[in-house]
Amino acid sequence: MHVDKMCTSGVPLSPPINLFFGTDPKRQSDRIPPGLPKFVLLLLPCFLDSSVSVMSTSIPLRTSLPPAGACLRRRCVRRRRHGHAPGRLSLRASSLEAPADTAPAADEEKGQAERKKTTARRRRTKKANELGLEVLYDDGFGEATVKDYFEALRGMPLDDGGPPRWFCPVECGQPAVDTAPLLLFLPGIDGVGMELILHHKSLGKVFEVRCLHIPVNDRTPYQGLLQIVEESVQHEHGLSPERPIYIAGDSFGACLALSAAARNPQAHLVLVLVNPATSFAKTPLQTMLPLLEMAPSSLPVTTLPHLLTYLIGDPLKTAVVSIQKNISPQESLQKFSESLASMLSLLSESGHTVQMDTLVWKLKLLKSGADYTNSRLHAVQAEVLLLASDSGNLPPSGEADRLFKALKICKVRCFRTSGDRLLMEGSFNLLTVIKGASMYRLGRQKDSVTDFLPPTLSEFKQTFGKDFKILNRLLSPVMLSTLKNGKIVRGLAGVPDAGPVLFVGYHELLAMEIPALAEELLREKKAVLRALAHPVFFVGNFEIARQELSLFDVVPVFGGVTVSPINTYKLFDRDEFVLLYPGGIREALHRKDEQYQLFWPDQPEFVRMAAQFGVTVVPFGCVGEDDFLEMIVDYNDQKNIPYLREWIEQFNQDCPGVRSTVKGEGNQVLHLPAVLPKVPGRLYYMFGKPIEMKGMDGIQRDKESANLLYLQIKSEVEGMISYLRSKREQDPYRSITRRALYQATWGPAAQIPTFEP
Repeated sequence: MHVDKMCTSGVPLSPPINLFFGTDPKRQSDRIPPGLPKFVLLLLPCFLDSSVSVMSTSIPLRTSLPPAGACLRRRCVRRRRHGHAPGRLSLRASSLEAPADTAPAADEEKGQAERKKTTARRRRTKKANELGLEVLYDDGFGEATVKDYFEALRGMPLDDGGPPRWFCPVECGQPAVDTAPLLLFLPGIDGVGMELILHHKSLGKVFEVRCLHIPVNDRTPYQGLLQIVEESVQHEHGLSPERPIYIAGDSFGACLALSAAARNPQAHLVLVLVNPATSFAKTPLQTMLPLLEMAPSSLPVTTLPHLLTYLIGDPLKTAVVSIQKNISPQESLQKFSESLASMLSLLSESGHTVQMDTLVWKLKLLKSGADYTNSRLHAVQAEVLLLASDSGNLPPSGEADRLFKALKICKVRCFRTSGDRLLMEGSFNLLTVIKGASMYRLGRQKDSVTDFLPPTLSEFKQTFGKDFKILNRLLSPVMLSTLKNGKIVRGLAGVPDAGPVLFVGYHELLAMEIPALAEELLREKKAVLRALAHPVFFVGNFEIARQELSLFDVVPVFGGVTVSPINTYKLFDRDEFVLLYPGGIREALHRKDEQYQLFWPDQPEFVRMAAQFGVTVVPFGCVGEDDFLEMIVDYNDQKNIPYLREWIEQFNQDCPGVRSTVKGEGNQVLHLPAVLPKVPGRLYYMFGKPIEMKGMDGIQRDKESANLLYLQIKSEVEGMISYLRSKREQDPYRSITRRALYQATWGPAAQIPTFEP
């Protein structure tokens, strides 16, 4: 297929390029022009004439193109939405469609049987195919480096004479998630659009990614760039009003994103802003601009290299962020030298190409964008995730707080040791941050159950291989499970391999037992632990108090959801592994001398629902908190201190409560007890014999039977706690000193022995 030159507002496109849609990869690769950048092929122009309504599309270069591209995929989705059967080009069938072989039964009894089979079949289909992602799937994060970014910049023509345009990076590929949301990336003032290169593969699995490219010598004013973004947003919103449109903007691109959201409140937008340049008026660039306007227009920017860093970044900082952690000093020095050499070479090449008039135009564009955006912040209705660095050129200190207060729906994550090239840092995973802020969704409303993305392999390695590595070594958890024949074994062999499973147990002080439990279930069963957690982990009222990434963000990434009957119902319906603490925060924040006491409510809250879905209940006990922490000041002490009492009361009034009308579990007051660490002992888990609820239909109607089973489960948990407290006295490696000597002898990966069950 031959694509001729096209013109937008009198600006010609780059030379014509031949596209081939054959099925022979070898023939296609032979016919691809050798000088063409690998990440982009042709970008159809964004029509700046408002009288023409044409969607800006792009065709990525592939060795083998599928028969259905991004545009055809959207048509298939649209056809299914209008009731048309998907044709041969459909990428995947909708998981929400009813199976074709479910016909109505002739009589009542047969109809009920068919409905049960259909429900089970639909539940299995949703579980397997709804998102198309496996637990611990390889998201590709970490494969691309800053070196790839340098190569991409060299391959991207700085000035091809064309207008601003959208392109789809080939590394993103086709989304694995059906009906994945759209993500539009708006670049910084450099306009290249390749700042997401380290995240292309990970984002491409769950988003349909498009990036905006603005040629370096382009003179499209801010309003013109804004119109390009608006036309794409309005077109996509018209195609699918319920489909969320994510706009990720870096620096200047963040201004464009905010402006587009302010002018399109009807669109379903989610903004991800990285170091917004809304504080341009407070930077040195504002005072330098009049002086730069007096310089000769043909003067190369190499005469003022410091100014060029605002376009492509600081060479030293960019080279530093390319260094991977956990490598030898020699390797770090070599990586730094290679990155710095590449960056300086690129800086020199760009400096000779970019002239002073171009730099002045870019700075004026940045100024007009910041002024326009600041005047319309009050009109932004979209949900915003603000990612701010404290050690970069933009924004200055305090800008994140100002935007947080000015925007209606805003979450903030600060990275205090990062620079302005946050997207270039190898330890920064944009997808993980979005998931941790609970901002990934497939529809207009967030559903923490159906919109959940399973943890990736890189997230597992980062969280449990680095972040929790020291804690795991200190805890040295011992996990025992009970087989069906009653035998107690080490490991999780007694835990069912398939859901729905409900873990019910004791909540240790400060929930210290959850990380090791989630890690072991992922490692041994490759199953996600869907913990039913307190709403404080998910509400946005306390964002300003926890701006840095923390444990609050780990909870949703690894499956945590707000505890509620509807969420429990959905999780059971999807055959998930669910974790429930009937004692809630009353156990996790217990008082002095209350360790290992159960504070369960009087009502059997979960038993009847578990029987309805045929859930396998696994009671478990856990001990070890008294070997690690000693409580100094509990809630009873804090409520006698006037200042602390008032703060706790105010905090709990603003925070949504859980089961406030349920009797039996005591007063569930959120507070933070003061504790002192001890010389670490060891953490012990024991999972009881699974209780299969399948076939217990009578429990749903018989309150007495449900209560008896509830008391039986509670008694088993208490019995396992007593068993572990007694048996741990026989553990020769309960002391951290002996465990350290054992690992020094046999290696850190060796499993440390324990008592005989």
